[in-house]
Amino acid sequence: MTRILVVEDEEHLAEGLRFNLEAEGYEVGIAADGLRAVEMLTAPGREVDLVILDLMLPGLSGFEVLRRARASGDFVPVLILTAKDDTQDRVRGLEEGADDYLTKPFRLDELLARTRGLLRRRRWDGVADGAPPVPVAIGASTLHFDRFELATPAGVVNLTTREMGLLRALVDRGGEAVTRGELLESVWGLRPDTRTRVVDSFVVRLRRYLEPDPSRPRHLLSVRGHGYRLVR
Repeated sequence: MTRILVVEDEEHLAEGLRFNLEAEGYEVGIAADGLRAVEMLTAPGREVDLVILDLMLPGLSGFEVLRRARASGDFVPVLILTAKDDTQDRVRGLEEGADDYLTKPFRLDELLARTRGLLRRRRWDGVADGAPPVPVAIGASTLHFDRFELATPAGVVNLTTREMGLLRALVDRGGEAVTRGELLESVWGLRPDTRTRVVDSFVVRLRRYLEPDPSRPRHLLSVRGHGYRLVR
């Protein structure tokens, strides 16, 4: 059964989310503060398929919970659910590694739609007519769109929704340069002129997976003053 962790200190909201998510067939756990969330995410044998994360929490903020999870190598899909609707907060959440961002108050149907979208990370909806997706070779690695996996000489890397989206955007352009603005808009849903380093941060992360020497990339290349291109 799919497991969702709700990190929310408002008890009535947390229980409401649990009720509605369980009605959809998910198994739901609740953490009422940041420290408990980190414990539940790092506990041996307690796999989580999705985290719904508030930002304003006792103990540790949602930003810190997310930062610690990503720093530990845990790239479980994360949906930030918060009353903080400032653009800077949204950008910071995405820079820390969140996969989606929804502000309170929210509509239940939208929350459930976002949840289903993030849980589809094991398959890729861009495949037409039900045909099996074709793996893509990038150097010595192979990208599997349907499983959200990158098979590398060092092992298999499970990709997040945004990591896969970034690679897909670059693969689709067939080696052409893609601007940061285009990537912000198509992958993160942000305005092309948003001031953020999120694209560059994700490129650094992907180079660790793809490149034999990330300091001298051969596949994920910078185009000065423009953006990035992928050389397969």
